[in-house]
Amino acid sequence: MTCPSLLRRTAPGGARKPGSLVTTELHRAPQLLSLLRTRLHQDDARAQFVRFVVVGVVSSTVYAVLFIALGGLGDQLANVVGAVASTLLANEMHRRLTFHAGARVSWFAAQWEGGGLAVIGLVATSLALAGVHSLVGDVGAVAQLCLIAAVTGAIGLIRFVALRSWVFSTAPHRD
Repeated sequence: MTCPSLLRRTAPGGARKPGSLVTTELHRAPQLLSLLRTRLHQDDARAQFVRFVVVGVVSSTVYAVLFIALGGLGDQLANVVGAVASTLLANEMHRRLTFHAGARVSWFAAQWEGGGLAVIGLVATSLALAGVHSLVGDVGAVAQLCLIAAVTGAIGLIRFVALRSWVFSTAPHRD
């Protein structure tokens, strides 16, 4: 154990006291958070991708809650309901937050075009669930959610590129 009096002493040569570095960094936290916030509000691909992932986590959480809550009605029905609800939420969040396209792209266009892209994900997750059930049989909700997360992650990378270059691009948009 370190003696409390040692913590108050200055190191030879006037160096900082132990623990003062942490205190200094904690005082900088608001400034660092402000810099991070400014960086993430930019419209380059990296900032958009970070926002895309955050929206993905939020909408995937909504999906997971619905999938588990509706699991008693059957996995495929729970998958469809969860996918539709989370897609509606994700498309709107991508329109407003991820791509800052609220003024450029209407709600309907975002839902129609973004939803069309999400159908690919719904088909892929439905096929993956059906495949697991036919190969392995009944598996738990956690295993199913892990499978869906893996498939959704792969589709999500493709979806990011499509949303960024087509649905929410800065080129003039049609309604």
